[in-house]
Amino acid sequence: MTRILVAEDERDIRELIAFTLRFAGFDVILATNGAEAVELAEANPPDLIILDVRMPKMSGYEACRRLKENPRTSSVPVVFLSAKGQDSEIQQGLASGADEYILKPFAPDELIQQVRDILNRAGRNS
Repeated sequence: MTRILVAEDERDIRELIAFTLRFAGFDVILATNGAEAVELAEANPPDLIILDVRMPKMSGYEACRRLKENPRTSSVPVVFLSAKGQDSEIQQGLASGADEYILKPFAPDELIQQVRDILNRAGRNS
């Protein structure tokens, strides 16, 4: 089963993302901040990582940089899911190594399709 790590500090949004992805048949692991996401990904690399940008302990940007610098997690696609949609924010996200930048609010069916597209491009869909 395709495993997706979701790092989101807002509980309601984290649960909505988890519910959406589980409904689509994905195995979902949850983290509440960037540092926890890096730890979980290093311990058991997932097939895809979804990061919020603004989180406590470590921002999504910093978490992404660390994940991309680590040989264990460098090939795992990273997606930012953020309400911050300015061009500078998106460019910073992509510059930190992210494969995609999805804006909140999102439609659940669109999120599922985008996740499937990214997994297919990365050759990680099971």
